Amino acid sequence: MPSARPRSALVVTAAAVLAAVPAAAAMPVPDRARPALVKILGFAYRAHDGAERLALLVLPRWYGPRHHPPIPLVISPHGRGVGAVRNMLIWGSLPERGRFALVSPEGQGRRLVLFSWGDPGQIADLARMPGLVRRAFPWVRIARRRIYAVGESMGGQETLLLLARHPRLLAGAAAFDAPTDMGLRYRDFRLLRRGLRLQRLARFEIGGPPRLSPRQYAARSPLALARRIAFSGVPLELWWSRADRVVVDQAAQSGRLYRTIERLDPRAPVRQFVGSWPHGAELRHCLPRALERLGLLF
Repeated sequence: MPSARPRSALVVTAAAVLAAVPAAAAMPVPDRARPALVKILGFAYRAHDGAERLALLVLPRWYGPRHHPPIPLVISPHGRGVGAVRNMLIWGSLPERGRFALVSPEGQGRRLVLFSWGDPGQIADLARMPGLVRRAFPWVRIARRRIYAVGESMGGQETLLLLARHPRLLAGAAAFDAPTDMGLRYRDFRLLRRGLRLQRLARFEIGGPPRLSPRQYAARSPLALARRIAFSGVPLELWWSRADRVVVDQAAQSGRLYRTIERLDPRAPVRQFVGSWPHGAELRHCLPRALERLGLLF
């Protein structure tokens, strides 16, 4: 059963992808992976359980210690099994176009890393990201009223949980293809390739199956926190697909969350965008539109 990597493994993993991980030091990404017009800095941080983790900070290339006006920050948790580097690369040069900073943390669940599935400790770590960025790079000036969260799949789930648990932190959020009911998600794993393995991982990470651990699954389900989201006052975008074959039956996941929020508060600043794209495809194609609606691109 895979478990959280020890501290010593962090340097090995980072070395394979980004070179070393000196805390609060610039780590250039290899040229073949470097999006144009941005700079990528890496730093190590302590997760909620004391494990050392990697986070990537993406800035417009012009931003630095000698030119550092207040800048919006986007917190982007990664999807299941994806990791911080791959999640960061999806954004390309958008931080330059929008003149915002992006932080993509490796994350840490209760027992697992790439399968954190909205662990409350992971959500607390996401809420700490603005402070962690400032500690690692004191010259970065974050516009405190312009902090956002954007994520896909499991990253969308964690975006929604961050909004529910820390609404005063965020000025806006967008969740793409997000599961919102972790109990249903567990049951639907059996419909996927290697679904039994995913169920085993979920039991290991969460502490058992839904019937034996209902509270633990509710704690990781944005749907169970729909009232907090509805009355948060935070602008929210829900992007989901009727053709999703990974988070199956999205009408019962993101669609149900949208309907629940509308029922709880018809004036809630939430919008849904429904299509027929494959899982994750709309993040790459519709991310600029989502950022425009959040006021991050013009």
